[in-house]
Amino acid sequence: MKIPVLVLFGATASGKTSLVERLFATDAQSVFAGKAEIISADSMQIYKGMNIGTATPDENELKKLPHNLINLYKPNEQFGAGVFVSLADEAAKSIYLRGKLPVLVGGTAFYIKNFLYGLPITPKSDEKTRQNLKEQMKLYGAKTMYEKLQKIDPPSAERINVNDEYRIVRALEIYAATGKPLSSFNLSESLRESYEFCVLAIEREREELYKRINARVEQMMNNGLKEEFDSLLAQGYSAKDPGMQAIGYREFFIVAQKHNASPENAPLDEVTTLIQHDSRKYAKRQMTFFKSISCAKWINAENIETFEKEITTFYNKFF
Repeated sequence: MKIPVLVLFGATASGKTSLVERLFATDAQSVFAGKAEIISADSMQIYKGMNIGTATPDENELKKLPHNLINLYKPNEQFGAGVFVSLADEAAKSIYLRGKLPVLVGGTAFYIKNFLYGLPITPKSDEKTRQNLKEQMKLYGAKTMYEKLQKIDPPSAERINVNDEYRIVRALEIYAATGKPLSSFNLSESLRESYEFCVLAIEREREELYKRINARVEQMMNNGLKEEFDSLLAQGYSAKDPGMQAIGYREFFIVAQKHNASPENAPLDEVTTLIQHDSRKYAKRQMTFFKSISCAKWINAENIETFEKEITTFYNKFF
């Protein structure tokens, strides 16, 4: 049995959430209203307590359109592509067995590509090498180890946050074990055979996208991003935790360090400007990566009729 999955992706602030709500929410003026469930392909919506900064749907939105793979992990817990693909597989099967269309939606390009093409086969962990690298991490710090990774594997370093000790160690471990960078372990060129995919990508002009990003960050601040950040700090989370390395949170630490201040006292105007800058930079990287997904059909965000036409053709094959 091949499972049908609609895959919908786009850069941050491109309009993914509003599009799926308009198409699939129970109160949508669409033939697909109530006929789908969302699988979130967002590496940060998986974390609890980070709803504002990651634009996680609120309780009211979730009642109208169920989402899977959100609010599952604590911000100090690691979550990677391998676990994502496994959980997304389980969710897709369950949704289809409930008689609904699984819709994978998000902006974490690496996760989406892994779901479409499968995970690259990399060497198993070598405990001795890993332990040695962990000791080096403690001794020299994440910044120094990250710089080491940049020299031997620039593409992987581009994908990994400078504070993400777990992934830095893993990438260095693979290089130590094989003499080859992690980025050289390529994905399959064929889509996974257990699925029937319809892959649609949201397209917007860059300048328009950047304006939307700037406005969105302002709205997040107005909605209480600072208070959400302070709450996470009060729970004991810090800059080293995976969740706190997300855009929208890490900037508080960066600005605070610049002013030799505590994170909760970082100047908010500078934090806002830096989040906007980092979000635009991230969107640019997303678009570059997304273009490598050759099976995608690109559609302008405002062209709802074209989205509906593509989805109708796909949906009618299975339901």
